[in-house]
Amino acid sequence: MLRVGLSGGIGSGKSTVARALADHGAVIIDADRLAREVVEPGTAGLEAIRERFGSGILTSDGALDRPALGRVVFADTAARGDLERITHPLIAARTKELIDAAPPMSIVVHDVPLLVEVGYAPRYHLVIIVGASRETRLERLVTHRGMDRADAEQRIDAQASDEQRRAVADVWLHNQGSVDELRAATETLYAERLAPFLANLEQGVGLETHEVPGPVEVERLTARLAHVLGDDLGGPLELDPGTDSLLVPLSAGVTSEGVTETLARAGFPSVGPGRMASADPGRPVVLTLREHTVGPEG
Repeated sequence: MLRVGLSGGIGSGKSTVARALADHGAVIIDADRLAREVVEPGTAGLEAIRERFGSGILTSDGALDRPALGRVVFADTAARGDLERITHPLIAARTKELIDAAPPMSIVVHDVPLLVEVGYAPRYHLVIIVGASRETRLERLVTHRGMDRADAEQRIDAQASDEQRRAVADVWLHNQGSVDELRAATETLYAERLAPFLANLEQGVGLETHEVPGPVEVERLTARLAHVLGDDLGGPLELDPGTDSLLVPLSAGVTSEGVTETLARAGFPSVGPGRMASADPGRPVVLTLREHTVGPEG
């Protein structure tokens, strides 16, 4: 299974990319849709919200009054934290159900508008960001969605910046043109990168390379491996002197053999003793695992 994170600012065209990938059979998990689903009338989520915030956040027919709830939580950090502690576990549980139900050899696309803001990028094999200029996004929001320009500007400014999004993006889809052009770019991405990545992942194929990752890529890989390995990772990645690979320091007591299966599932199959290579044809990298050694003084 290939897990892809998909995000982009409001008005960027992210939904168009999600639909195009769905047309190829990708399983789309829409975070916004799940957030609404877990608080529908009759759910434990809505009941928990009512108990915490009172019946004033319900409409006359018993549904969640989102504007009323918003007025409470957006002005109160503690209240917003309480809301997140109710909804986030429910969304996570529903997400797991959908992942478990996905067919074998699936590309599972997590459509997460606030992927950057909540720090979810390291969770995925690959992150796609859909980008467009601020002015283009404003024009789309005002013209196509009928939003007030000041409101649209406020919404854009409340989200992550392009610089923050580029820092986590494995793929940047620049959407300054038409819907057809964006769909065509997505088709190419699917055919040339996503489908081969999935095949390599399922077959355990790592791609040897002589390319040297840049500092931004190293930082992104470090974050991803920290998420995958947890306490088994002994520190940040660094370039192995005299080679084209990155050294992955392992914590004391952790062996190369002990983490190879975990790394293979994360997209880095073994290509030799202590060596892993990315299965991503668009971003190849070789990793050399370095086990912790104890000096003569212990």
